[in-house]
Amino acid sequence: MAGAEGSAGRQSELEPVVSLVDVLEEDEELENEACAVLGGSDSEKCSYSQGSVKRQALYACSTCTPEGEEPAGICLACSYECHGSHKLFELYTKRNFRCDCGNSKFKNLECKLFPDKAKINSGNKYNDNFFGLYCICKRPYPDPDDEIPDEMIQCAVCEDWFHGRHLGAIPPESGDFQEMVCQACMKRCSFLWAYAAQLAVTKVSAEDGGLVLNVDGIGDQEVIRPEKGDHQDSTLKEDVPERGKDAVKEVKAEQTNEPCTSSSSESDLQTAFKNQHLNMESQSGCRLQELNAKQFLKKDTATYWPVNWRSKLCTCKDCMKMYGELDVLFLTDEYDTVLAYENKGKVDQAADRRDPLMDTLNSMDRVQQVELICEYNDLKTELKDYLKRFADEGTVVKREDIQQFFEEFQSKKRRRVDGMQYYCS
Repeated sequence: MAGAEGSAGRQSELEPVVSLVDVLEEDEELENEACAVLGGSDSEKCSYSQGSVKRQALYACSTCTPEGEEPAGICLACSYECHGSHKLFELYTKRNFRCDCGNSKFKNLECKLFPDKAKINSGNKYNDNFFGLYCICKRPYPDPDDEIPDEMIQCAVCEDWFHGRHLGAIPPESGDFQEMVCQACMKRCSFLWAYAAQLAVTKVSAEDGGLVLNVDGIGDQEVIRPEKGDHQDSTLKEDVPERGKDAVKEVKAEQTNEPCTSSSSESDLQTAFKNQHLNMESQSGCRLQELNAKQFLKKDTATYWPVNWRSKLCTCKDCMKMYGELDVLFLTDEYDTVLAYENKGKVDQAADRRDPLMDTLNSMDRVQQVELICEYNDLKTELKDYLKRFADEGTVVKREDIQQFFEEFQSKKRRRVDGMQYYCS
């Protein structure tokens, strides 16, 4: 008997103990995550009629468009109605996308929700994500061959997902940044480096006495410094290695559209600096030009940005033209962010969420309401007393214990009803 009790005790120790509060909190957390991902997307109507939706939950179907075929994306409703039994890749969210379901990319499928689609959506953009491949390593997620635990982070520009270890810069702690821009996008949108020196969560500036902050060395980097007379010139000579000097000269030559080589004289370099600053002064009002006049660093890494960093970007005529040419006008729109999208989903869900008990009460007359409230109070009191016994004894509540409670509760309820006397007045 003692052995049996010992065995039961060891078994109870092995069983995971989860409180009802833990279960409810986990359920609420999962529900909130689902609301954030879906962002208020309609689960019943195809989004095609809305045109290129600013941001929506998207999926790719490897059953209909496997690797080797043309990439295609489908909306939430079509993933349920038209591809319910297919193998899907969850793409999370993409900007300015129109549902492809049933168009010319789908050889043997017609959309059940909106069959009258154009053959192709020319405004859509695709990448390897539509075939379940991510990051510069072009691997699936989760990757069965990758045993290194790592988080995936989405680039705010190209919207690809990257392993944290493949970004060239260690990601800050979760919650310390809002958005990330990958190495390739930083190279393509090089104007962001001037802002990164002031705004990025991981600083890349070099303003304190010519020191580079939070980066490993500057010998192989492009260091851009303002012209401040002879003193700045001597600082440049002292702080930048020979290879670094050449990089500075090459960058300056590129900015002034004048040829420059490593053998250029210091006077030519100073003249280039002065011409650049005269040009900046003649175009006042551009924040980017003001930042370009300061010292900053370009490095082959991703950058991490805080909340509301987009509001700090210059929106002058020239900058807006540059954003258009680089196809990044969305960076000036703070409602384009995934955070704004997630918050919209949470707000919409909160507005739609109802208390089922209150809905039931509102559908009853007064007598039924009183009876339901009494039954609810009885259930709550008896369940509390029942669970208190387990708490006092320090034992675990099991599934069969809960089943037994409700069986006994129903039995007591039947006895009360059967023994009730009715009177006519």
